Amino acid sequence: MSTRRPASRALPPAMRPPVQRASAADRAFMAMDTGPVPAQFGVVLELDGHLSLARAREVIAGRVGSVPRLRQRLVSAPLGCGGPLWIDDAGFDIAHHVREVICPPPGDEQQLMDAALAEVMSPLGRAAPLWSVVLFTGLQDDRSALLVVVHHALADGVGGLSILASLADPGGRSEDRTFPQAAPGVRSLFADALARKCQAASGVATSWRLLRSAMSAGGGFRPVPITPCSLMHPTGPRRGVIVVRTRRDDVRAFAHQYGATTNDAVLVAVAAALRQLLEGRGERLDTVVITVPVSGRNAEQAPALGNMVSPLLVPVPTAGAISERLARVAETVRAGKASASGPPPIAVLGWLFRPLARLGGFRWYMSHQHRFHTLVSHLRGPDQPLGFGGLRIAAAVPLGVGEAGNSTLSFEVLTYNGTLSVSAILDPDHVPDGDELGTALDDQFRLMRQRHQSGGPDVAPGEHRCCDGHDDDRGEHHPRVPERQAAGDRPL
Repeated sequence: MSTRRPASRALPPAMRPPVQRASAADRAFMAMDTGPVPAQFGVVLELDGHLSLARAREVIAGRVGSVPRLRQRLVSAPLGCGGPLWIDDAGFDIAHHVREVICPPPGDEQQLMDAALAEVMSPLGRAAPLWSVVLFTGLQDDRSALLVVVHHALADGVGGLSILASLADPGGRSEDRTFPQAAPGVRSLFADALARKCQAASGVATSWRLLRSAMSAGGGFRPVPITPCSLMHPTGPRRGVIVVRTRRDDVRAFAHQYGATTNDAVLVAVAAALRQLLEGRGERLDTVVITVPVSGRNAEQAPALGNMVSPLLVPVPTAGAISERLARVAETVRAGKASASGPPPIAVLGWLFRPLARLGGFRWYMSHQHRFHTLVSHLRGPDQPLGFGGLRIAAAVPLGVGEAGNSTLSFEVLTYNGTLSVSAILDPDHVPDGDELGTALDDQFRLMRQRHQSGGPDVAPGEHRCCDGHDDDRGEHHPRVPERQAAGDRPL
């Protein structure tokens, strides 16, 4: 049964809502989304039990009101009335956003991640709110899983966590307002656009200062070129994923020994794993340059949607004692975060970036860039388990895709209920040794755990190997390199 609502009558001007413009960063993400891989991210929520589609729609329909943007779509303003704006979707239909997919047999972890990544790779429709939820059934032990997919123009990672918190039990508090509200009229849009232009003109000096700061965090206008390696190759339309899990407390305790954070330790582990991977290819890389998205949100902005992240370039050494490498990374990140706390360059230079991106300029640049080898995005989720529809959310796994350029690997990291999950997103045509990467990353987390527990001497990368046996503390390694995950392989 459809829950479509009829459009409401236009409200008097005095009662109309304020103009809700898309931010410069939101517009930049829409402009750069021109290639075969959409700028979207998702989280797989593995449930401890079976959930029906009817129940999923019922729960989400009752909670979307707590996040107004989930019932809004992005539209262009009339000529001369400013940039795009968010308006209520009068035809909002929960059935359009929440649907069921039966996981291919045998319905195990591998099949679930393959199917989930294929859904994240399917572009969301631009004429509706930019999100979807997929209910996966047919899993082993009669379990279900939810995949929440969001376009980067709607929210960044922190905003995505805010959406998850509102949809999970017991749900967020719905706003007391009429839905749908009428869109602002031409007069109010024109007045708003004029006011914004005046404000922008008066803030030219501030914008230049913010640009210089953001570019400094991202390596400057003329960064030192990275060391070439086989990790750098123009990527195609297919993606695969490898998931490695470990206990967050083990990584955090090890990092704290050296005055570092969990995120610092993850960067060191990723860089060492990439060195080990390249050694298997007959190459050596002593420094891996990693792009780290840094949130510019303060405590009051944390629940807000939109994009408030800037890139920070972190050179991560792979040679020497692990304690020394960790200390160097921690110092670099601390020093660089202040510069990366403002708006990203793509927002500050939005007037120039957006038209170039629409013409393919961003894709061309990313395919020829020499600033970084890979990207690592790390989000901290809830420390306690959440629920949905009365079922416990047993695990949460991040998945994120977008224009990768010539970086054949990127990493999405999420901590949830004591577990740190790392999803390595790769181009399977250029990273055929994905299983080796998963093993190498698992090795690094095991090394950190053992170093913390034993307090023994440091071990250089490549000298430590996991034993063949399994124990309760071992981080799980799940290879995900599906042969069918091309953006054009699935109907929209």
